[in-house]
Amino acid sequence: MAQLRLPWLLLAIATSYATYVGRALRWAVFLRPLKSNPSLWRLVSATVIGFTAITLLGRPGEFVRPYLIAMKEKVSVTSQLAAWLLERIFDLLMALLVFGFALARVTASGIAVGPTLTWVLATGGKFVTITSVILLLLLVCFRHFAEPARQRLTDALRFLPEAKFLRMEKLVAAFVQGVESTRSDGALLLVLFYSVVEWLLIAACYWCLAAAFRGLNFTIVDVLIFMGFVSFGAIVQIPGIGGGVQVVAILVLTELFGVRLELATAFAVLIWIVTFVAIVPVGLVLVFREGLKWHNLRQIGREASA
Repeated sequence: MAQLRLPWLLLAIATSYATYVGRALRWAVFLRPLKSNPSLWRLVSATVIGFTAITLLGRPGEFVRPYLIAMKEKVSVTSQLAAWLLERIFDLLMALLVFGFALARVTASGIAVGPTLTWVLATGGKFVTITSVILLLLLVCFRHFAEPARQRLTDALRFLPEAKFLRMEKLVAAFVQGVESTRSDGALLLVLFYSVVEWLLIAACYWCLAAAFRGLNFTIVDVLIFMGFVSFGAIVQIPGIGGGVQVVAILVLTELFGVRLELATAFAVLIWIVTFVAIVPVGLVLVFREGLKWHNLRQIGREASA
């Protein structure tokens, strides 16, 4: 850490910050069926506060961002939860694409890997294929069958008492509204474009971090391979390792790239600091600037995840 190149580290932080703008731009596309001109600043602010909540509150903090966007843009919370689900689907598709690239490169190169990564190589291809098919089917359903699905689900809920049925009917309708952005070819292409830009920014952040370390000489291809395996490890519980991003990153660096354990550990910790912790001071400033109370955000996360 003492030998880090500061300019590269600062550039990595700046690139990490740029990813939040990219996410806000993509979310604006999800909002367009409900609001034609959403405020980019409000979306960026809600995104930064939302990721700050994830860092400080854990997974319940995921629901702070959809709630804040719904309040700021005066749309239903359910519609924004649908947008959050769409965002997760597109991010997972991009992660699978990067992992598929990494898998192909490592397999073709014939690099000798340890027993744990051997399991990843054996399992990865099947996982990518099955998960990609499921996600594409979901997108097709959102795109072409959202209204029939809404009608069938509404009909299935008619056994409920009238008051509860009307409430559930509104929730289902709001959810369908939230996924309407995928019905437009132009909007779908724009979402795909912003998703690619988002992941290119993430790759640029990782590459700048690698350049900050004097002992790491990563090419952009090396960075994509590293990202692919770490993304897969974060999604799937690797036997004997689990799904912790930092632990998986250390495993990939030592077993696949032959990096010393001390250097691999420092790199993995810095990835966590730059991609998660670095946004917290900015998020806290925005929380106080907007007059939000932190315990209220905590309560939002708990209630939404319950």
